[in-house]
Amino acid sequence: MSRPGPRPPAPTPARTALAWAPRVVLGALVVALLLVGGTAFRVWQLGRVDERQPVDMIVVLGAAQYDGRPSPVFRARLQHALELYEEGVAPRIVTVGGAAAGDAFTEAQAGEQWLVENGVPGQALLPVDEGSDTFGSFEAVAAVAEGRGWRSAVLVSDPWHSLRSRTMAADVGLEATTSPTKRGPVVQTRETQFRYIVRETGALIYFHLTHGSSDFSDPGLG
Repeated sequence: MSRPGPRPPAPTPARTALAWAPRVVLGALVVALLLVGGTAFRVWQLGRVDERQPVDMIVVLGAAQYDGRPSPVFRARLQHALELYEEGVAPRIVTVGGAAAGDAFTEAQAGEQWLVENGVPGQALLPVDEGSDTFGSFEAVAAVAEGRGWRSAVLVSDPWHSLRSRTMAADVGLEATTSPTKRGPVVQTRETQFRYIVRETGALIYFHLTHGSSDFSDPGLG
C-alpha cells in the first residue's frame, strides 16, 4: 500500500487576500460603472420631462449675465419662466444668482430686469441674489419662501440641470418639480448635450457624497 503524499500547505491569509483582490477590484469597477451609468441615465431622463403644475413660485436659476444683460443661456431660461407665468403656473417668479467679481449686477437682478422689460409686473418678481453656488442659492430661496409661507416651486433651468436642481431643492425643504427649457445654446447640438450630461452626472454624484458646492465651470455651457 502506497503512502499518501504530503498535504499541500494551507493557504496563508496573504495568499487568500491576493486571490480575492482581482474579484474585489472588478466588483468595485462594476458598482462604479452602474452608479455613473445610472446617474447619467436619470440626468438624461428627467431632462426630457416637464413637470409643470400649479405652485407657489417659479424659480429661475441664474446663468451668466453681461452688464445686466442675460447671456443666451440665461435668456432662454427667462423666456421659459415667462411662458409659465403667463400660463398661470404660479403668481410670482423668483430669480436667483449672485455676482461674479467685478460685476455691477447680480444674475438675480439681471433676470428681474429682463422680465420687467418683457411685461411681468414688478410685484410678481422677487430677486434672491444670495448664495455663491446653486446649493447656496437654494438655501437662500428656502429661507425667503419660509418667511412668506411658500413651499412649492417649479424650477426652470436647462434640461440636464434638472435632476441636480430638484435634488438640491428637496434637500433644503422645498417641494420642487422641474420644467426645463427646450431652447438655447445648451440644447442645440448633440455634442453640447453630451458634455452637459457628463458634467451634471459628475456634479450630482459629488453632491451626494459631500453635500458641498458642485458647480463645475465649463465656459462652453454658459
